[in-house]
Amino acid sequence: MAETISMPKLGFDMAEGLLVRWVKQVGETINKGDVLAEIETDKATVEVESSASGVVLQLIVDQGTMVPVNAPIAIVGKAGEKASDQSPVISEKKVDEKPAPQSAPITDPVSQLLSTPQTSVSNLQSPVIKASPLAKKIARDQKVDLSKVQGTGPGGRIVRKDIEAALSSHQLSVSSEQLSVVSNQSTQHATRNMGLNNQVIQTTKLRQAIGRRLVESKTTIPHFYVTHEFKMDTLMDMRKQVNAYLPENEKVSVNDFVLKGVALSLRQFPNLNATLKGAEIVQFGHVNVGVAVTVPGGLMTVVVKDTDQKTLRQISGEVKAMAARAREGRVKPDDVDGSTFSTSNLGMYDVEDFIAIINPPEAGILAISSAREIPVVESGELKVGWRMKATISVDHRVSDGAEAAQFMQALAGFLENPVRMLV
Repeated sequence: MAETISMPKLGFDMAEGLLVRWVKQVGETINKGDVLAEIETDKATVEVESSASGVVLQLIVDQGTMVPVNAPIAIVGKAGEKASDQSPVISEKKVDEKPAPQSAPITDPVSQLLSTPQTSVSNLQSPVIKASPLAKKIARDQKVDLSKVQGTGPGGRIVRKDIEAALSSHQLSVSSEQLSVVSNQSTQHATRNMGLNNQVIQTTKLRQAIGRRLVESKTTIPHFYVTHEFKMDTLMDMRKQVNAYLPENEKVSVNDFVLKGVALSLRQFPNLNATLKGAEIVQFGHVNVGVAVTVPGGLMTVVVKDTDQKTLRQISGEVKAMAARAREGRVKPDDVDGSTFSTSNLGMYDVEDFIAIINPPEAGILAISSAREIPVVESGELKVGWRMKATISVDHRVSDGAEAAQFMQALAGFLENPVRMLV
């Protein structure tokens, strides 16, 4: 029986997505899990996988169409099977990309080219060139001049395969002489005019989406915060021992231990692994811990499903793989969907303490700071010890300070006795 593939919902506030490119065409064979299409949301370019195996019977929407979440986009079935009648998605929102707003007038032409953070040697050409976010990223990384690339996407849009095809011809790199001239002229102009000109920078779709969500969170959710300092000596020693047996690309981080400890603690405090719906608190059956990942232009939360049931190596491997896809703009729908509690770790930036904003519709988020060697007093003696602070932000409509403090004590039980996470 034919199966309908729908536009996935990637996140709490996603209402629609742009169908950028069909990877498979009508008549082609596809297996469950194969990439069927690429869609673009406010946050990333996402590969949509087929939920069925068979033959692509029908592509319901055109490339370049904005599609509401859960609307049908394609039909997959057996060869020779007729696709059931499907009402086509309303497609009046055909994307017509327009040039981004420009910075304030600048007399020097080189400075005008380099006046916004998004500008790089890969797009020294006119801003009206249409390209997907992933194509732009590859172009930046490979120093590709997009003005020389022929786009094959909808409306001449440049997509990933166009960049890859052009790179194979070795014809698109901006010369080192061009880069040197631009760099020198820009530096000289910046030195002459530092502070003289205002810059107007167009925010990215990702930054706008982050802004909408966080304004909603801070204005509709009554936050409260509880901070705890954890003794990390035993954990740091155990991590060193564990990593001695692992290859370089599989070594576990402090964050992996924290994620495991958070998940096990949430099992003891299901009221924090929850969401508020009207007058009801829904406690989730699964513990899916979200991990905030830095990506170009903002943050994205990737999700470790059933974190409490996975080993440290599984958690570590999944986070590394999902974070890499997020930074490349190639996340999978499952990477970013279904978190029940979130974490944000700034430990790599030598941060003593901070607080995070709740990721709606969740009830809490944990802000994790750096594990640091500091002077400590134990049994009346001054010594050096490893300490780490973390702060939980909680929705006061769901929980209270005492429960949050007890959760942090339970988390300390795992982080300060990490062998409990291995058995």
